Amino acid sequence: MRKGGHDETPAERAAAKVDNTRFARYTLTVLAGIVILLAIFRVVIHSVRYIRTLTCLNNDTQRYFRMPNLAYGAVKQHLLYAPLFRRRHLRELHFGWFHMGYVPSRFQSLFLATVIIMNVTLSVAGIEWNGTRAAALSHLRNRTGTLSVINMIPLVVLAGRNNPLISLLSISFDNFNLVHRWFGRIVVLQALAHSVAEVINVVDQGKWKTMRYLFQNDEMYWTGLVATVACVAIVLLASSALRHAFYETFLHLHIALVVFSLIFLWKHLENTVPQKYLLIVILLWAAERFIRFATLVYRSVGRGGSEAELELLPGDACRVTLKMARPWVFRPGQYAFITVPSVGLWTSHPFSIAWSDNSAEEKNLDSEKGYQITPDDILSTSQEKTNMSLIIRRRAGFTDKLFEKAERSPSGITTVSVLVEGPYGGHASLQSYGTVMIFAGGVGITHQVPFVRDLVAGYASGTLAARKVVLVWVIQSPEHLEWIRPWMTTILAMDKRRDILRIQLFVTRPRSTKEIHSPSATVQMFPGKPNVDTLIEMEAENQIGAMGVSVCGTGGLSDDVRAAVRRRQGIRNIDFLEQGFTW
Repeated sequence: MRKGGHDETPAERAAAKVDNTRFARYTLTVLAGIVILLAIFRVVIHSVRYIRTLTCLNNDTQRYFRMPNLAYGAVKQHLLYAPLFRRRHLRELHFGWFHMGYVPSRFQSLFLATVIIMNVTLSVAGIEWNGTRAAALSHLRNRTGTLSVINMIPLVVLAGRNNPLISLLSISFDNFNLVHRWFGRIVVLQALAHSVAEVINVVDQGKWKTMRYLFQNDEMYWTGLVATVACVAIVLLASSALRHAFYETFLHLHIALVVFSLIFLWKHLENTVPQKYLLIVILLWAAERFIRFATLVYRSVGRGGSEAELELLPGDACRVTLKMARPWVFRPGQYAFITVPSVGLWTSHPFSIAWSDNSAEEKNLDSEKGYQITPDDILSTSQEKTNMSLIIRRRAGFTDKLFEKAERSPSGITTVSVLVEGPYGGHASLQSYGTVMIFAGGVGITHQVPFVRDLVAGYASGTLAARKVVLVWVIQSPEHLEWIRPWMTTILAMDKRRDILRIQLFVTRPRSTKEIHSPSATVQMFPGKPNVDTLIEMEAENQIGAMGVSVCGTGGLSDDVRAAVRRRQGIRNIDFLEQGFTW
């Protein structure tokens, strides 16, 4: 009997009979168990927040919810909110000009360590290391090869923008993307172990001549070699330094190499059990791509299509107003992937949605309040377009070209055709907190403004727990206020706004002290950077109910807010919500 071009020994035939499917099932079972545990945890947290919201609708003091659960507070302080080491998490690591990535949190590190230990254990467990070298290597080859393919299933699921676990577990795409990269490394290491074990085994029996002959003449060998080289290339090109320096090039090569490796891996696994697992991988990958394409077409094609109005703003920024082809009911925290063919061809980029003007949403809110909606309203709503607004800061690549496109217009305003894929996100809620602190750094305000509007509107209608909202926005120059001036004017004119909302603006690089002036007692401006710990302490001392602290900004600001929240666990009931686009 021959396998892969060389005679099998009795030991090899015995090793080939080992049921590696059982170990593959162990991998999927453990991962499914982790998902179930996280889902249960999420259901409990969601239920607590829902009950808290209902309880606090007519309760202005909310004293009961100020006090923390000591056990859960300790878990948040030392595990859920904790950086791996001291305080650095989202602040980037740099080596000279090279971006070296981020330090994972303690919980992320624990999960990744669990997955790595599980895969190492399953790769070597049950192998007869005391037997013949050939039998052990054959067994190791089969095991690592099977596990490498099995791990492609979570690898593909976690990479998807339409990953169902995002909404199920209320975990951001960024977190899943981090785990996706580590699963990719595990897949490649197991593929290398699979290849090395077979090479050693063949060389032991027939020297290097046999190995060269097999790579040249045996389809199973050369297709496996090509697939392995492609996978290694994917991991190397996905390193943080290269990914950040040449993102567009990386993305195109990444997709091309994935398709390339899947094709050759399919040939390599022909008529084997792992090929069935690979079929699942291919179907999942193709399905996710199809959903993305279908969403893009639905949101952008028909009814005149979607278009974007580009408007230049001070501070190297551009306001992009999307006029959607179909109505889209917006929720705070959502983002979308934008494609502008006349600027970036087919490439898509994610941006937070800062504002939505849509009469369909207003009519939906009116129906919830009891106002009657007529058939004419429904008909007119179906024919209207949703306006979504973004603020895009000028950087390199796509954003620079977009800015130049608007710059070429004499008026600084131009209209372009656009393709929109979304919405994504929007799973976080601040409505169950009596006290809410919202931190934003620079263009991070685009993520936070919708939450401010939602909280002020909810307070006026008596549909949420919030009684005190503080927005802290850190900007470099007062001219950055123009980014959100029309929207903030709308918020400041909302009913009962003065009763709930205070705004603190920190200008880090004012040109003169004359630029720093506070319009009112509820809207104040200060020079320099904020002392985050002091600001949170001031609000915590007079905290109403549970306190939610949200941040979207630079890595340094996020880490400062995280540290301040952690420091108060066990003293006050404070939750930390972080939004960051780490890629």
